[in-house]
Amino acid sequence: MANLRTKSSTQTVKKSNVTTGRKPAFRSIYAKAEIEEIFRRFSIQRPEPKGELEHVNPFTLVVAVALSAQATDVGVNKATRALFAAADTPQKMLDLGEERIRDYIKTIGLYRNKAKNVVALSAKLLLDFNGEVPQTREELMTLPGVGRKTANVVLSMAFGQSTLAVDTHILRIANRIRLAPGKTPDEVEQRLMKVIPERYLYHAHHWLILHGRYCCKARKPECERCVIADLCRSPEKTCDIPAPLIELSAKVIGE
Repeated sequence: MANLRTKSSTQTVKKSNVTTGRKPAFRSIYAKAEIEEIFRRFSIQRPEPKGELEHVNPFTLVVAVALSAQATDVGVNKATRALFAAADTPQKMLDLGEERIRDYIKTIGLYRNKAKNVVALSAKLLLDFNGEVPQTREELMTLPGVGRKTANVVLSMAFGQSTLAVDTHILRIANRIRLAPGKTPDEVEQRLMKVIPERYLYHAHHWLILHGRYCCKARKPECERCVIADLCRSPEKTCDIPAPLIELSAKVIGE
């Protein structure tokens, strides 16, 4: 009688995934305790991290974030200081008009299209939301020029909701240190939301951005200044000794 070979559990899982078309569930290479320690250190280094886009109310925040696409926060702030002094509500922005808005933001990339979006989102806020910025992601994303990332930033900074807006810094960091690797911002966002401890979630967005902007830089990460150098699993890592765990001043953060 011929021997019957049983399929291994691995073979069964592989066949099941092929048949159903489902991807295996994501699992971080870091242990829960390691992730907890990573964000504990970030919380000591920057206890109350702040977004660097200047704004005076939820409306000007929406505009500032929409303008920041493919532009630096520093460049946006230089342009919007005068703009927001002239127009800090949807009605004032409409009264200003597209041509004058262009004059204020012409130093920002894609300023012509962005000026159109600012006018259009101001009009929609007045028409559909009584001039108030909505507090749900779905409603925010109905505004011209507002995508998921912008909506998440507004929900977090204006309304105190725990969201993760995956920009270029976070996309890079999540993949580089292998915390929550993914090909798209949405995929990285979903994975980060699963692995970041809930009590650290509110500030995680800013911690990761600031870490990427001032330490784990795009061209050359400064591992000797990194407080998680001993925990980091990046193949690019050049140092295993963590930097001293001290609170950073605003001056140091912005250097």
